[in-house]
Amino acid sequence: QVKCIEVVEAYVERIREVNPLINAVVKDRFEEALQEAQQVDRLLAEGRVDDSLEKYPFLGVPFTVKEAFSLHGMPNTSGLVKRRCVIAATDAIVVGRMKQAGAIPLGVTNCSELCMWFESSNNVYGRTNNPYNLQHIAGGSSGGEGSVLAAAGSVIGVGSDVGGSIRMPAFFNGVFGHKPTTGVVPNDGQFPIAEGVRRKFLCSGPMCRYAEDLEPMLRVMAGPEVHKLKLDEKVLLEKIKFYCMDHDGGSVFVYPVDKEILQAQKKVVEHLESDLGVQVQRVSIHKMKYSFQIWSAMMSSRDSDGTEAQRFTDLLGDHGKPVWPLWELLKWLVGMSSHTLPAIALGLTEKVMQLSPSANAKLVSMGKSLQAEMETLLGPDGVLLYPPHPIVAPRHHHPICMPFNFAYTAIFNVLGLPVTQCPLGLSSEGLPLGIQLVAASCNDHLTLAVARYLEEAFGGWVPPGKA
Repeated sequence: QVKCIEVVEAYVERIREVNPLINAVVKDRFEEALQEAQQVDRLLAEGRVDDSLEKYPFLGVPFTVKEAFSLHGMPNTSGLVKRRCVIAATDAIVVGRMKQAGAIPLGVTNCSELCMWFESSNNVYGRTNNPYNLQHIAGGSSGGEGSVLAAAGSVIGVGSDVGGSIRMPAFFNGVFGHKPTTGVVPNDGQFPIAEGVRRKFLCSGPMCRYAEDLEPMLRVMAGPEVHKLKLDEKVLLEKIKFYCMDHDGGSVFVYPVDKEILQAQKKVVEHLESDLGVQVQRVSIHKMKYSFQIWSAMMSSRDSDGTEAQRFTDLLGDHGKPVWPLWELLKWLVGMSSHTLPAIALGLTEKVMQLSPSANAKLVSMGKSLQAEMETLLGPDGVLLYPPHPIVAPRHHHPICMPFNFAYTAIFNVLGLPVTQCPLGLSSEGLPLGIQLVAASCNDHLTLAVARYLEEAFGGWVPPGKA
């Protein structure tokens, strides 16, 4: 109905309009994208593309990429000042697969320093803002993706998630995001690349405004391994066993869940029960109370072959000398550190965690026990409803006062479970609400189906400024 060049021009114009406000796209490739769009139109005009487009499911579709992924010719710093001059010479595997499927990259988007914080702000590109309220965070570490998608500056986006880095930005910006089952979608071509046990926890996945785009993106990104995710199995929503948890059980490390988030979740439960005739079972999983401690211990544990997890202080040094976080904190206090305060704080936390190996071992054991408990509970046909975060998108800098709230998403990384983040309208402040949909390993098809259903029932993405 429209030419590819018209679509790409529209999104280029939209990014130019909103990016001065949100600072989501940190480097664009608009000229190349427009040339690629013209090539697509020529191929179509000449009839040189199969009508079915099965080989090119995203032919001519504009997309954006988190800057932590290699995109040929684009910077790949992950917000680290020492990497300011690094330009990607290749494409990350998932980025290459999207391009091979016909998608056209518009540019790369902002993230937090080394992708390990839930506000996307760094000393290379500055801070990304939430399009629903510029005084609030876009989340992290895929915050640039969440922001540009919510602001309708991109159609679909590539993100990654080791502690909620897809799902928190998706929640804060009112879009969809999916953390796939562990080990199916390749992570190669990211910086920092996960090593040791973290290879099992890092997940690359799709982000978008419309639930129906998650599955085709996931198919392309997963490639030959996609069969493991059962995406071809038909889902009968009435046959799903739904479970619900309102909070983690009262961890001392995180905030209580906001009333409006709880109310949104309650509405989902009521709708499922009245519309589908199912019974949503309330559960209380005791070990979820220790989500932050379990995630931290498992992130720093040894792999099965004895390989140690790479230290965050080493990553901050980027192949140079490891960073001393206490020294960096002193430098930061006088404005002389090149690192952000959250990165320095994480380095200090890492040092503290190393002081108690026996306690960490107990927490790792608890994590494995929790994983078995969740797999048994959910089984082949279960979906858990769970809050994505205790509060809606906080104001800038506030996360430093509530550093462990990401535990609500992080726990599912170390458990290896697939999770879809689904928007549920806006709060009284005009900020997005949402819910996490969790299934047992390799049952991604269940959460994706429920996300499509909830989008239809609750409206999905709401354009910023519409409320």
